[in-house]
Amino acid sequence: MARMDLIVWALLVWLGVVHAIPADTPFKPPAIFSETTSYPLPNQGDIAVHDPNILPYNGEYYLFRGGVHIPILKAASLDGPWRRIGTVLDEASIIQKENRTRPWAPTTVEYNGRVYCYYTVSKHGSRNSAIGVASADSPEGAWTDHGAVVSTEEGPQSQIWPYTKSNAIDAAFITDHQTGKPYLLYGSFWGGIFQVPLAEDLLSVEDPEHPHAKNLAHQPGKLINPEEGSFMNYHEPYYYLWFSQGKCCRFPTKGFPVMGQEYSIRVGRSTNVRGPFVDKEGVELQKGGGTIAYDSNHGQVYAPGGLGVLSGNGSSQDILYYHYLNTSIGFKDADAQLGYSYLDYVDGWPEPRQKLMIMPVFLVAAGYLWLYW
Repeated sequence: MARMDLIVWALLVWLGVVHAIPADTPFKPPAIFSETTSYPLPNQGDIAVHDPNILPYNGEYYLFRGGVHIPILKAASLDGPWRRIGTVLDEASIIQKENRTRPWAPTTVEYNGRVYCYYTVSKHGSRNSAIGVASADSPEGAWTDHGAVVSTEEGPQSQIWPYTKSNAIDAAFITDHQTGKPYLLYGSFWGGIFQVPLAEDLLSVEDPEHPHAKNLAHQPGKLINPEEGSFMNYHEPYYYLWFSQGKCCRFPTKGFPVMGQEYSIRVGRSTNVRGPFVDKEGVELQKGGGTIAYDSNHGQVYAPGGLGVLSGNGSSQDILYYHYLNTSIGFKDADAQLGYSYLDYVDGWPEPRQKLMIMPVFLVAAGYLWLYW
């Protein structure tokens, strides 16, 4: 039981409102960890990481994580083992904001033959934030730090909407499936999730003085908007806007929330890259919607979030990856584990599966017979 709960209980006992638990009655703590089996257990990524970002490149996987100069790890499989190969930055970010030596929540993409890593420079709980970008010829190449793309509270263009109300952390990237136009997503708590068009070189907002921003996800009327860590993927005919919602971390010091208020992975969809996005019930994400796609489960998986999606092709499924806390390991941020699930799309809605869906051999054989009959 949390310390505050104990204090309240003791006060109620002292006032006589409730009775103390008899000494011979075993104490049962309040339920915190969901035992639901509605979601699959994750496939194990064999690494402790918070807010993972994974880039498939030349047949291998590169994992980017928050930390000193943004560490890069490499593996032949999502199951690991992961080997550290270097960092994105050689020194502190050129962005003059707090934690510039330890950027976090990186998102790395390959675009027009070059690799771009968007990263966050900020202090936890502060809106004085920036999203920076570095680029290289390959994940293992020499990286160049280009500085801030978006700044909030302080910095260039921070006096322009939506930078006056949003928080420049947790970058994500998407291109319009038809036009190829690039967009940056960002945001956390202050105003929700925003999207701005990027310049063709991906190093700045297309029109810095007029960002043409869209507010894609928001909880109107609420003082706190616990939506962050957005990601967007395309699976014909929809764009899917993913985000994490709830209490993310620092459980040992801040305590556990009521079950269901911890991190969970939510999603909405739209046929337009700029929205509006709606959830499974038809509620716009900009009006508080968001279908839970993955949540705490089996009494083992707790507070999953910090997600990304690896797009498959005709012969492979999309993969949802994320961090989560394993209740048998611990609840510190450094205890977060990499997990992943395969995605099925049922009536156009993504549903995580633990196992890769493989067509039975007899169906494959029947297909060949039909084709060549």
